[in-house]
Amino acid sequence: MLLGKNVLAVSATVETVTINPINIPEEQKEKVAKAFSDIFELDYEKTLKKVKKKSSIETIVRKMDKEKTDKLRIWMKENEITSGINIDEDTKRYYPRGELASHFIGFCGSDNQGLDGIEAKYEDILKGSKGRIIRMTDARGGEIGKEGEDYVPAVDGKDIVVSIDMTIQAICEKYLKEACIDNICTDGGNVVAMNPKTGDILAMVTYPNYNLNSPYEITNEETKANWESLTATERNKELQAMWRNKAIADTYEPGSTFKTITSSAALQEGITTTDKEGEFCCTGGIEIAGTRIKCWRYYRPHGSESLRQALMNSCNPVFIGLGQKIGVPKYYEYLRKFGFLDKTKINLPGEAKGIFLNEKKVGPVELATISFGQRFEVTPLQMVTAVSAIANKGVRMKPRVVKKTIDPKTGEVEELPPVEVERVIDEKTANDVLSMMESVVAEGTGKNARSKRFSSRRKNRNFRRWRKHKQICNFFYRSSTHFRSANCITSNPI
Repeated sequence: MLLGKNVLAVSATVETVTINPINIPEEQKEKVAKAFSDIFELDYEKTLKKVKKKSSIETIVRKMDKEKTDKLRIWMKENEITSGINIDEDTKRYYPRGELASHFIGFCGSDNQGLDGIEAKYEDILKGSKGRIIRMTDARGGEIGKEGEDYVPAVDGKDIVVSIDMTIQAICEKYLKEACIDNICTDGGNVVAMNPKTGDILAMVTYPNYNLNSPYEITNEETKANWESLTATERNKELQAMWRNKAIADTYEPGSTFKTITSSAALQEGITTTDKEGEFCCTGGIEIAGTRIKCWRYYRPHGSESLRQALMNSCNPVFIGLGQKIGVPKYYEYLRKFGFLDKTKINLPGEAKGIFLNEKKVGPVELATISFGQRFEVTPLQMVTAVSAIANKGVRMKPRVVKKTIDPKTGEVEELPPVEVERVIDEKTANDVLSMMESVVAEGTGKNARSKRFSSRRKNRNFRRWRKHKQICNFFYRSSTHFRSANCITSNPI
């Protein structure tokens, strides 16, 4: 598995040691067990039990580095042991970068089968096929005919080049970890960065992460301290939680970041414009079907506003009013176009999709809360894919995790081109929304995110409920000529 010229995963040659207990003389069993325990750092009593068994074969160690098995070879030669101990060549998946992009890459099991992430989804491409010998035999194993044997050679798996940008990934991992620790985010956090033009996933981070070379080693210190007291079911639950790719498997309530979607739909439908002075008036709240819904700044209303100012101020009543004008059927049409009602179909296992009320059950109050991002849930990947459509001149792309495959034997390259899903809004609408988002960073509630190196667009959301304070931000960063990435960041501080 490659990232440009950097290797993220590789199959290394290792060796597995097995024994045939019945072929080891009784007087040598204790000596053999002692050698195994010394060389491979095993428990002597448990090893001796294996050596004394009456079974035909027992595994002592799997996937051991040749440096260790060579010590066993020397010991066998010195002690003139020629039977009962087998050293066979094997392969082991090795991850040179350790924890980098652990939830994205995934890992392999003891038989080198992919169990998670890219390793699982692209198993058939990566693993190749084993060689085999074909011959005709009777029921007793005797050879039939004189045709002899047919040898089918093994076929190496292909290399794949993934979409991740190592620099962006490493930076996201570093600062997400710092943010989660500094803000005591007990549930961790995640970051997704996407190239809006191609759909390439440039970074996919879940914190806490884990070491791909030791995926069964718990990273949570509290859980690790209590590990021995946990049942098998509890241990499995903890491991599954550690491996869970929150960027695609978990859902959250997006809050005010969703106002970019309502703005896009309203502008596309011609319901409003970006800069009509006094088009809206915030009085601190709005009454919908007998229910009064407050603005976050109800104690000092925003007053007269244009749509741009409403987005800069993150004014709930304005977006509630726009949602009512758009109407349920049309709003749900945009939810589908932006990709919230289905999975993105990213080529990674475990993807979830948004949780919305059935369209037929949505009344005025429900539509009001949806319009400013509450009472439903989406995945971080769905959110970044939707806002990337805005950055990509209104066209939604399918998230891409693998850019090409390479046959290591022939050098043949198969490109996996970006996939355009559909046009969601027109280019003018997209540019209008981007312009308003830039105002949010330049003068509005997101100005702390302004970058000196890049032009940035942002919509952020802070939401208090049940004494938890969840923080979600969507960003666009671009150079002077094009958008570099769209990012979704979520964390859950105490």
